[in-house]
Amino acid sequence: MSTKQAATDDVLIARIAQGDRVAMQVLYGRHHVKVFRFGLRLVRNEQIAEDLISEVFLDVWRQAGKFEGRSSVSTWLLAITRFKALSALRRRKDAELDDEAAAAIEDPSDDPEIAVQKKDTGEALRKCLSSLTPEHREIVDLVYYHEKSIEEVAEIVGIPENTVKTRLFYARKKLADLLQAAGVQRGWP
Repeated sequence: MSTKQAATDDVLIARIAQGDRVAMQVLYGRHHVKVFRFGLRLVRNEQIAEDLISEVFLDVWRQAGKFEGRSSVSTWLLAITRFKALSALRRRKDAELDDEAAAAIEDPSDDPEIAVQKKDTGEALRKCLSSLTPEHREIVDLVYYHEKSIEEVAEIVGIPENTVKTRLFYARKKLADLLQAAGVQRGWP
């Protein structure tokens, strides 16, 4: 995220703290997809992920005045999402996990052969990701899908930076082994 947008997010939070509904709509428009995708990867249920969006942004509305700016707004949002998702999972211990909800969106510019190859690769990648431990999967998700720094991941997950680095190292190693065993080469064909 650019510094300009981060500053804008901080301004939006300050305006939300003063009850500015338009600022809330702008912040929601900017971040709700990221919140949904991150929540979906954690809870693996589309309906629960939709509910998380509401809960997260309701918390933002209520807690904006307490935001201290020690992290970026997007990091704060993902930390709230993680907390809400883990709470939802605790409430639904026996829930079935659904990988299909996280299916990749095809690139319309690809020809059908490339689209099928990407779909097959995407399915293999999702299957391999689901074979990782929840701790490793969460780190990979935050670093690669949400482009968070090691420092931001440590803050979101609540663990030391060195632990994030160690988990990321082992997650990448395990993922590479799983992908190789599944016959997936690095990168798209």
